[in-house]
Amino acid sequence: MKWIYFFDEGNASMRLLLGGKGANLAEMTNLGLPVPPGFTITTEVCRLYLSNPFETMEKLMPKVKEAIQELEKRIGRRFNDRENMPLLVSVRSGAPASMPGMMDTILNVGLTKELIPTLSKFTNHRFALDSYRRLLQMFGKTVLSIPTLEEIFDDYKKHNNKKLDIELDESDLEKVIQLLEDEYRKYGKSLPQDPIEQLKMSIETVFNSWNNERAKEYRRIYNIPEDWGTAVNVQAMVFGNLNDRSATGVAFTRNPSTGEKVLYGEYLVNAQGEDVVAGIRTPSSLDEMKEKWPDTYEQLLKISEKLERHYKDMQDMEFTVENGKLYMLQTRNGKRTAQASVKIAVDLYKEGIITSEEAVMRVSTKEIENLLHPQVDPNYKVKPITKGLNASPGAAIGKVVFDSKLAAELGEKGEKVILVRPETNPDDIAGLARSQGVLTARGGMTSHAAVVARGMGKPAVVGAEEININLKERYFTVRDIVVKEMDVVSIDGSTGAVYLGEVKLIPPTLSQEFFELLNLADKIAKIGVKANADTPEDARKAYEYGAKGIGLCRTEHMFMAEERLPIMQEMIIASTKEEREKALEKLLPMQREDFYHIFKEMNGYPVIIRLLDPPLHEFLPKEEIITKKIQESQAQGKLEEAEKYKKMLEKAETLKEANPMLGFRGCRLGIVYPEINEMQVRAIFEAAVKAHKEGIKVIPHVMVPLVGLPEEIQTVKQKLEEVAKKVLEENNVKIEYRFGTMIEVPRACIVADKIAQHVEFFSFGTNDLTQMTFGYSRDDAEAKFIPYYLENNILSFNPFQTLDQEGVGELMKFAIEKGRRVKKDLDIGICGEHGGDPQSIEFAYKIGVDYVSCSPYRVPVARLAAAQVTIKHSQKEVKLVDTR
Repeated sequence: MKWIYFFDEGNASMRLLLGGKGANLAEMTNLGLPVPPGFTITTEVCRLYLSNPFETMEKLMPKVKEAIQELEKRIGRRFNDRENMPLLVSVRSGAPASMPGMMDTILNVGLTKELIPTLSKFTNHRFALDSYRRLLQMFGKTVLSIPTLEEIFDDYKKHNNKKLDIELDESDLEKVIQLLEDEYRKYGKSLPQDPIEQLKMSIETVFNSWNNERAKEYRRIYNIPEDWGTAVNVQAMVFGNLNDRSATGVAFTRNPSTGEKVLYGEYLVNAQGEDVVAGIRTPSSLDEMKEKWPDTYEQLLKISEKLERHYKDMQDMEFTVENGKLYMLQTRNGKRTAQASVKIAVDLYKEGIITSEEAVMRVSTKEIENLLHPQVDPNYKVKPITKGLNASPGAAIGKVVFDSKLAAELGEKGEKVILVRPETNPDDIAGLARSQGVLTARGGMTSHAAVVARGMGKPAVVGAEEININLKERYFTVRDIVVKEMDVVSIDGSTGAVYLGEVKLIPPTLSQEFFELLNLADKIAKIGVKANADTPEDARKAYEYGAKGIGLCRTEHMFMAEERLPIMQEMIIASTKEEREKALEKLLPMQREDFYHIFKEMNGYPVIIRLLDPPLHEFLPKEEIITKKIQESQAQGKLEEAEKYKKMLEKAETLKEANPMLGFRGCRLGIVYPEINEMQVRAIFEAAVKAHKEGIKVIPHVMVPLVGLPEEIQTVKQKLEEVAKKVLEENNVKIEYRFGTMIEVPRACIVADKIAQHVEFFSFGTNDLTQMTFGYSRDDAEAKFIPYYLENNILSFNPFQTLDQEGVGELMKFAIEKGRRVKKDLDIGICGEHGGDPQSIEFAYKIGVDYVSCSPYRVPVARLAAAQVTIKHSQKEVKLVDTR
């Protein structure tokens, strides 16, 4: 086993062994880019260390010393050299998956107090002191766990009226070093004065940081395997804090917030790498570098273009400028907002850099979901209390919380909170993950808060410098406005605005690239996407979002409108067929009008209309409400009205069932009271005729619910087809139509071959099929015991959100096989809520389902998922890994 690789020995494909940072440093070295030399200790060594630290370090350190000697030869500097410019190194983590800021870094390793004069001689005295001060702080905090060093440094600056680190002169730095060394002594510790000992302790710290709390939390959020471990990168230092012609910065090859093709980033003059992402000083934009250092900017631009073309994705790069010379310290596929993710994927496809399949695989279904969240109404008239940098788009509303731990606790309980901090650091990951959004007083567009929020798809406003935060007393002020913990604020990550209280939200504005990406997805997908839509408005939204038809139109929802419910109730309390038909005649034109507008909105796509499904008592008020109405009517002398309510009460008593879910509903209702279904079918076909005569293509599909016996569908279909044919004949019109059934009773899956003889399509009602297969009442189960089952690993997922493939899925497979044995071209879909769940869509694809149907707002998610599962299971080789 090889324990150590120099950068020129590795490449980008060795990510699992060298970690993302090490693999990309190797790749940049091979590309001939200006990368300071160094070596990587592999993730395999980390795993050995975590199981046996002492023995691993005994074997590792001789190899590290050999590697340092080789590095000394390559760079022409030596560790602990008191005559010439000494070698100093950075020691950085690098997991196979990007985990920004979650593990440890130590800079300036190898610098001792005795080397300060030598370093001063070859650079300048202020730089040497500042580098030693930084090592004392970073090593003390990270390696020796001394928690107070940053506080001591900040207190010194405060008492001496120095806002920024660069304002400290040599005398200040000498005093700070003395204060830091005093603090070390208080803890009974000291900075090792042997460079090799510093290096050894730093390597161990990086290995151990794989298991710190924030790293574990980050892995949990992003499903990163626990057993990967981290590599350790030891690299010759280059100094962004050398002088005013030196800097450190972060650059993206495209804007990570919007996706715009422009070199985007920030840099800090006279600073070291951690200063930019920590957000302690607000950096300058790269546009300023273009003006100030045009040659350096031009070199950075060329390198960024080369790296993007090489990696075929937007790159997030770290760089240092040392006395005018540019060095590249890292590149990785950049974290980005959902909006940017879509634009970058589509633009890279248009630029010929990636294929349409790769573009579709680059965007996650979660990102599409995020884009459908509401945004602040641009016409909202209330003035924001302040503005910061618009670091991650979207609107977030919640209670102000200043402490990450409290934000995590409240968020876990379902409370909406906004995490407000001076700046965030990696320890805030749990609070960030469970907050609606983040607001910071300091930091730039590449600070920790901005990068992590973008990766999580959370709104973020950073660098709102008007905000003064009092963490001790838990409030912040903006001029004379005081905002206390638990007060509600709204942040707009798209504009940087911060509002007091709740703002007005509106549906999102979707970009041209959003629709272009989904059109690419549609060309690839081998499983269709329809929508569940019960009203013309829902149908319109479904069509706008690209649904290729309606997979479920629930007709009962049409009866719930205020002006229709009394007529429906009149039909229910009717004591004779004639009375019932009289009420149904009133409902007929209403249903016909609804169906007509739905057909019109769907513009030629099939519309599957489910006949009345729920038990009739659901349309009646609760008994106590009816009793109260009787009493009120009698008291007001309205005896006729009171009589009507008495009839209603009697009917409610008659219709009462011990278990309504398994009772008198679905096709059973249509068999006992055929006039209900007949009215609905008449309304469907009269609406279809009307639309057809106006030149609109119409494809009505009639779906009979809750069939468990072949005789049920045979009885219902025979009568209803007569109604359909009669309407078409009366109007001398020919329209393509189908009759089908909803498969939602386990018995229907078992006898699917016999049911298939009477229908043209199956649609799995996976909500009821799940209820009946598990024997769970959904409402009761989700309220009472499913959360407990999930928490205690009795269930690994909620079967009402993601399809149960072992149980419900097996029934579905059985039904499909039996149904298609009888009818090869039997059209099969899913119309439960699982139709919008990517995992369930993948299963549907694998078992041969033709389409899924979901709510209009889930249609874009389903379209992308449908294409992604097609690519995943096709023979065409596409890069499937989430490279971010």
